[in-house]
Amino acid sequence: GTIDFVTAWHALAAEYMAQARHVRTAFVSTNSICQGEQAGLVWGRLLAPYGNKILFSHRTFAWQSEARGKAHVHCIIVGFGHPDSFVGQTRRIFDYDLNPEHPVISEVKNISPYMVEGSDAVVTLRTDPICPVPLIVFGSMPNDGGNLLLTTEEKDQLLANEPQAAPFIRKFLGSEEFINGIDRWCLWLKAADPKEMRSMPEVAKRVEAVKAARSASSREATRKLAVYPSLFGEDRQPDIAYLGIPKTSSERRRFLPVSILPSHVIASTELFTVPGATIYHLGVVSSSMHAAWLRQVGGRLKSDYRYAARLVYNNFPWPQDATEAQRSAVESAAQAVLDARAQFPGSTLADLYDPVAMPPALAKAHAALDLAVDRCYRKEPFHNDRERVEYLFALYEKLAAPLAIASKKSRKTRS
Repeated sequence: GTIDFVTAWHALAAEYMAQARHVRTAFVSTNSICQGEQAGLVWGRLLAPYGNKILFSHRTFAWQSEARGKAHVHCIIVGFGHPDSFVGQTRRIFDYDLNPEHPVISEVKNISPYMVEGSDAVVTLRTDPICPVPLIVFGSMPNDGGNLLLTTEEKDQLLANEPQAAPFIRKFLGSEEFINGIDRWCLWLKAADPKEMRSMPEVAKRVEAVKAARSASSREATRKLAVYPSLFGEDRQPDIAYLGIPKTSSERRRFLPVSILPSHVIASTELFTVPGATIYHLGVVSSSMHAAWLRQVGGRLKSDYRYAARLVYNNFPWPQDATEAQRSAVESAAQAVLDARAQFPGSTLADLYDPVAMPPALAKAHAALDLAVDRCYRKEPFHNDRERVEYLFALYEKLAAPLAIASKKSRKTRS
C-alpha cells in the first residue's frame, strides 16, 4: 500500500543478480520510487541485503509519449547491480533540469537512493525534529458529520438568526482554503457555557446533529466522542500564533507558501501547525533550501507535493552554526517576503506563487531570502537544488549518526 507496483520488477532483478553478479539491471520507472518514504522502503531492500549499488541514474525527465491524450508523467532510469559488474567504470548521474535534450553528466563516487551523490543512507520516519526547533503538529479534526462546519452563506444565515453566536465562529483552514483564499468557517464552542448554548437554538441543533452522527458511527472511538458533541473530535489547535504549512502544494510552485497565523484561525488536518515558530523559522521553511528537501524527501499526491511531518519537517537539517547576524539576515529577508505579498492584498497565495504571475517584487524578495538562508549553511553559493540536496543529505547523516548511537546505547542499558 506504500510502494509502487513497478518495484516488483526491481525486486525480481535483485534476486536474479544475487545469483549472477556480472549482470546489471536498469528500469525506466516513475520518479516516486526515489522520493519520500518509498526511497527507504524500496532501496533499503534492493541494495545492502544483496550487496548491490546504484551504478548510474537518469534524474527526472518528462516522458515523451506518442499516445493520444498524453499523460503528464515524470520518469527516471536507475541502473543497479553488484559492484563486481561495474569494475573500472565510473558512476554517473544524468541531470535534465537545465536542458531536457542535453543532460548535465556528473561523475560521482556513490549514488544515493535519492539519485544524488551521497551514501546509501535513507531518511526514515522520525517522531521528533532532528534539530532543536519548535514541534510540528497536525491540525484539528471535527469528526462532526459536517455539522460544525459552515460555508460563508451558512455563517451569514446563522448570524442573522443568532448574532450572539459571533464569538464562537472561527475561520477554518486546510491546504486548499489557505492557498486559494477560500472562506470556510467552523463553530468553535470550547469557551461556550451552558447558558450561552441554550440561548442559541440554531447552534444547539447543529450540536445535537453532531451527537447523532457520532452515536451512529461504526467506530467505538467515535461513538465515545458523542458525549462531547460541542467539541471537535480531535483538538490540536495552538493557543499561540503558529506557522501554517499546507499539507499539499502544487509541483509548479518554486517555494512552499507558508504564513504565521493567529491562534483564533483553526487549522484542519490538511494544515500543519508549528506553534511558537518565529519569522526565522518562516524564512527557512519558505526558502529554496527547504523546498529542495521537500521535493526530494516528501511524498506526492498525484503530482503535487505532499508535506509530511515525520519525514520532511522532523528530518530537515536546519543550519547548525548560523551566527546571530546570519539569523537576523534571514529574519529581515523573510519580513521582506511578507511585505512584498502585502503589496497585493487582493491576490491569494495561489496567485502570488504562480510561476507565471509571481510579482517581480516577490521574486526578488525570495531571491534575497535564498541567499540569506544559503549563507547560514556555507559561504559558497549553491548553484542549483541538486547541490542543496547533496549538502543537506551529508548534514543529515552527521546529525543522525549520534542519535543512532545514543539509541543503541539506550537499548543496551535497558536490557
